[in-house]
Amino acid sequence: MKGYMQVLTTVPSADEGAALARSITSQRLAAGVQIIGPIRSLYWWRGSLRDEQEWQLVIKTTHALFAALENHIKANHSYVTPEIIAMEIAAGSDDYLDWIRTETQRTDAS
Repeated sequence: MKGYMQVLTTVPSADEGAALARSITSQRLAAGVQIIGPIRSLYWWRGSLRDEQEWQLVIKTTHALFAALENHIKANHSYVTPEIIAMEIAAGSDDYLDWIRTETQRTDAS
């Protein structure tokens, strides 16, 4: 099952989430992106405790595409330090993992 990842990031608006998800999937950096929100986020930023509304993107991709995906998020995100957390998918449906592989294959081949 190795080689598949779920990557999380958060954005400050639904519109930014949709635009980022669309750019990620259109470039085949992920097979799919779910946008969840709004969510409430409490976090420290530059010495202040923040309490903000955000939207979370759950990105399905391959390990081989992580570096390109990370660079894409950083280049297209409005935050100075966007959340980019990757988790290896330890197990999953063979059909679903095949779907991730198939839908990201064009980018994998480039």
